[in-house]
Amino acid sequence: MIVRRGLPFLFFLAAFIAGCAPVGAPRPEAPDAAAADQAYAQGNFDAAARDFLALADAHPHDNAFYRLRAAEAYLQNGEIDAVARTLPDIQRRRLQGDEPVRYDLLAAEVALSRHDATGALASLHVPAADLTPPLRLRALELRARALAAQGDALDSARTRADLDRLLSGDDRAQNAAQIVATLKAMSPDALRNEASALAPGDPLRTWIDQALRAGGSALPVVVLHPNQPVGTLIREGMQPPQREGYTPVHRIALLLPEGGPLMAVAQPVRDGFFAAHFADTDPQRAPVTVYDTGSTPADAVAAYRKAVADGADRIVGPLARDAVTAVLAQGNLPVPVLALNQPDGAQTAPAGSVAFGLGPDAEAAQAAERMLQQGISRAVVITATEDWAERAALAFRAQFENRNGQVLGEARVENGEVNYAAMIRQTLASVPTSSAAPSLPGAVAAAPTQPATPADTGIFISMRPQQARLLLPQLKLAGYANLPVFATSHIYAGNYNPGLDRDLDGVQFCDAPWLFDGTLGLPSHTDIVRLLDSARGAGGRLFALGMDAYRLLPYLNWLAQHPDSYLPGATGQLAIDRLGRVQRLLTWAQFDNGAARPVVGGLQASPAPP
Repeated sequence: MIVRRGLPFLFFLAAFIAGCAPVGAPRPEAPDAAAADQAYAQGNFDAAARDFLALADAHPHDNAFYRLRAAEAYLQNGEIDAVARTLPDIQRRRLQGDEPVRYDLLAAEVALSRHDATGALASLHVPAADLTPPLRLRALELRARALAAQGDALDSARTRADLDRLLSGDDRAQNAAQIVATLKAMSPDALRNEASALAPGDPLRTWIDQALRAGGSALPVVVLHPNQPVGTLIREGMQPPQREGYTPVHRIALLLPEGGPLMAVAQPVRDGFFAAHFADTDPQRAPVTVYDTGSTPADAVAAYRKAVADGADRIVGPLARDAVTAVLAQGNLPVPVLALNQPDGAQTAPAGSVAFGLGPDAEAAQAAERMLQQGISRAVVITATEDWAERAALAFRAQFENRNGQVLGEARVENGEVNYAAMIRQTLASVPTSSAAPSLPGAVAAAPTQPATPADTGIFISMRPQQARLLLPQLKLAGYANLPVFATSHIYAGNYNPGLDRDLDGVQFCDAPWLFDGTLGLPSHTDIVRLLDSARGAGGRLFALGMDAYRLLPYLNWLAQHPDSYLPGATGQLAIDRLGRVQRLLTWAQFDNGAARPVVGGLQASPAPP
């Protein structure tokens, strides 16, 4: 961020300097202009302004041009009053090429310095899309500032969202922070109303969600319910049958770290990817090359570029969130990416690319919908304190309340905490118990006349198995044994352990169907875990992610264009929304006698495309 002598901050200093220099066909300059140009290039803007004004007096034919250069030098030096004094002496009709637009941008700066947002917008009459990149950056930033000054926070944020796709590095981060700050000026209810009126796939929705999250709430997730599987065999005339939506892939690049802290996460993803590759019966299946994404976002970008140079026509990865953000931030990618995580913040994948991850938001949203479908309109939320659990809590509340559910209470359980008595009493204070007996140590006995727990109330949790195994018995002791409990997949360790998991009996949770051998046409989970350590336990979900990543590749274009279509995947029924994100419709399971078993009607076993 640059601040000079009270001048409103300027993002993108380098782009601004480039924008002030001639951009179109260069105007022939006088031989004596070299000193002024050199002073400007060296950042000596005082001297450059004086020299350009002298050149304007010495060369009447180019008077307007050199006064324009002087005004740009004044602006670079933070002297907005000097810019205002110089502009009236410039005959705009004598300017050529991109010079009239540069004049208008200066006029907009002056108007904004005088709190004249209407005048600034009037000067920005040329559509930004028609401008060269440096001038487009300036025009968009000025328009965003003018709209914000007029009180039009939504259009200002939308303009900055357009700007976001043109920036990188610190400039992009500062612009993103400004988008969120601009939207936060609106009330949460106003933001939700605006979001509900947006067209499907409008990228502004992700920014509104970011602004709400900064204030402790979120937008409800748009859960897709696709109904048409891809890969249906169709026959046209005498041609061999073709798989609907299938596009052949010729060379695949898999971008994963080969060392560092994420190596243990990358291993099951890699193994799952190759399990699906070797199970592919297509004799023309594409070869796969693995590229190391190293330990930094820059390493991931370098791996992507190496894969492009080597001729890959589909690129899968990277895996780390910051690496995904860096790769997608390159803009229009020459080879589309199937990223194995969601990017940071409100960033969306560029056209043709897709982000695919196992985030908790979708699980929490689907838990909210399932509870409501079962007649549960009141809920208590209890989660762990990790970031993923906080995200799940926000997503559940947004989804539940958006459909007229009521959250009665909310609590967090810390790692290492073992006695939840006080938390249970406080969080469920408005929910009557079903037992009159004293329960937890220190608890007061319930009155004999207290009614049973209501049928329209349930509990949503998002925590690891160890915490849930402590929480559930204490809930029962407190008299809440009859309250149904719904959870995200984090509650299930991914293996058969009835000795510990009997404490979780009755809990329903959403998870990847492959863990229960619920997707036909895939290598059996039961068989795979006997052979590969990487597919066991919680690694099974990452293994499933790798399998799905491989199987999605031929159908990416079709799924992106047909949101009602889905791929029956290992991690769920997979569809692609309008924002370029793979959505998973999960299966439901329940602990019964210490074992996690699919719920009848919660698992849609669908034949997979070959």
